[in-house]
Amino acid sequence: MKELKIFNQDDFPKYLPKLNSLYDDLFSSGKGFRSRLIQMIGKHLKLNDRQELLLAQTIEFIHNASLLHDDLIDRSALRRSKTAAWLKYSPEYAVLAGDYLLARVMVNLSRYGNLRLIQYTAEIISDLLEGEWIQDSLVRDWDVKLKQLDQVHDLKTASLFKWCLRAPFIAKENYNEHLHQTLDEMGTLLGMLFQRGDDLLDFDVRNDEGKALLGDLKSGYLNSFAAFLSKDFDDERKQRLRKCETLDDVKALAGEESFNHSVQHFDEMNAQVIGLYEHKARSLEEFLDVSERGLIHDLSGLPSLLYFRRAK
Repeated sequence: MKELKIFNQDDFPKYLPKLNSLYDDLFSSGKGFRSRLIQMIGKHLKLNDRQELLLAQTIEFIHNASLLHDDLIDRSALRRSKTAAWLKYSPEYAVLAGDYLLARVMVNLSRYGNLRLIQYTAEIISDLLEGEWIQDSLVRDWDVKLKQLDQVHDLKTASLFKWCLRAPFIAKENYNEHLHQTLDEMGTLLGMLFQRGDDLLDFDVRNDEGKALLGDLKSGYLNSFAAFLSKDFDDERKQRLRKCETLDDVKALAGEESFNHSVQHFDEMNAQVIGLYEHKARSLEEFLDVSERGLIHDLSGLPSLLYFRRAK
């Protein structure tokens, strides 16, 4: 698969050097997973180079705009092992840079001229913002339930996966309602799996990338695994959990054996989600031409990668 250059200095005004420097920092160390997903789907649907670049750039611009805003709201000091933009450039510049990326998304899509794609993209951006509002309301809620967190994940994390799955078909002008419903459901499951896998990294489970531990907990936020781990805690233990400074503190509070069992049960629960996703992926066959059905195989490998952090 050829590499698409998503960020190009020519995309942004040269008379805004600080903006270009900020974007260079932000885009240079990103994995570009979502844009690669677009390329993978585009290959099977035989999208042209212009369509692939537009879609890949759109999702990366939206994703990175959300990171700029999230880091400021969460007061996260690091992003991709670098100083977060709001600290390096100022909170005001981080907000403006995120807003500018979203504006460029709508400008680029308007030039392409697919009204349905513009409308769907606007809906996704709205979902992201709604999810941010709801997530902020759950900070320091030590009784938060997994169902509440799933709502946030569906609006924030899953919305981007839904867009990756559906936008290439919209660009190709395949508007089959049942196809898009299935893709939307698959995006919901992918987002859930990705976020739950990411939340486990906070507790050093399959943390090969070396993510800082207990970042969510120290920010006053019970992520999905923390909510699962503490679902049977009484009020006193929940209050002790929020004061934990190290992973050893958490394991001592929960009990080492209980902590490990919780990871196992969490994995088992999410393995069922993976099974449901794979069932929906297979059901795509009726909507795809014979030449496009290799897409099913490629999509089926995503849950293991996103949750267990390993390719099939």
